[in-house]
Amino acid sequence: MAGFNVAIVGVTGMVGQTFIKVLQERGFPVKGWKMLASARSSDKKVVVGGQQYGIEEARPESFAGVDFAFFSAGGDISEALAPEAVKQGAIVVDNSSAFRMDPQVPLVVPEVNPDAAHRHQGLIANPNCSTIQMVVALQPLHQAAGLKRVVVSTYQSVSGAGKEAVDEVKMQSEAILAGREFLKERIPYKGASRHHQIAFNMVPHIDIFEEDDYTKEEMKMIRETRKIMELPALPITATTVRVPVLNGHCESVNVELNNGLSPQQARRLFEDFPGVVVMDDPEAMLYPMPVFADGKDEVFVGRIRYDRSVPYGLNMWVVADNIRKGAATNSIQIAELLI
Repeated sequence: MAGFNVAIVGVTGMVGQTFIKVLQERGFPVKGWKMLASARSSDKKVVVGGQQYGIEEARPESFAGVDFAFFSAGGDISEALAPEAVKQGAIVVDNSSAFRMDPQVPLVVPEVNPDAAHRHQGLIANPNCSTIQMVVALQPLHQAAGLKRVVVSTYQSVSGAGKEAVDEVKMQSEAILAGREFLKERIPYKGASRHHQIAFNMVPHIDIFEEDDYTKEEMKMIRETRKIMELPALPITATTVRVPVLNGHCESVNVELNNGLSPQQARRLFEDFPGVVVMDDPEAMLYPMPVFADGKDEVFVGRIRYDRSVPYGLNMWVVADNIRKGAATNSIQIAELLI
């Protein structure tokens, strides 16, 4: 049977499980599977196409014979094992932030910079989920009129913080409605010195704080966008917020362009751009929402309108499934570029 041997590192997580689902949906030519996770999951099984596969502990020697290794097990695991997988001949697509800003590692969104994938040395980084959907929406505008400045505010679902955060928002919601006490352990992030309620709340804090009181999530969006779009001096600022939505990230994106572009022209550009779906009919109250994007691979764009405060400004609302296009699907699209 022709095809590729595929390893999934972090197979028990939300992204790991979605890797399997999307690989099957897209007909990726998988010849053999290797399911990898931490030692505590090594007694579990994964069923794919009616066949049962045992989960193995991810070790340096796990990648013999593997053609593609999809990593979604955290930066520490990626730093320890991704180079070992490359040494053994695998092409690694890594979902952590460990290698994204390494100048030797391509950071790829296939709709935006597909050529970068072919410059890999065995390792390709998958960008941050919020960055992916934003650059897909920015690219056609930049091609047509040139980006002068970008301001983004995100409304990020709890699935971006993992399955435990999804469970926590459900538990908190039930407890609050029943008038019970509840735990707070996952927001703004696991291991933080203080945790906040996320049910019926919004938290303007994702990941740790860095310089100038920007969070790491905000700085990821800034740095990664510049690298992917090859615009190292692009003025861009971000505010990232966790909201009590189960799945699907939303972004309010304001762009200032170098040349004039009407909302009507922008809509046509989006309609012709791969991977984008335009949902923009205010009279019909049609605009992107997480419930529309959930389970889909496209980036949805709407609420496209002038920003009259600057000469060439536009506002838009960008929504995507952060587990699929923001992680698993984008990674698999990268691998598809190479085959």
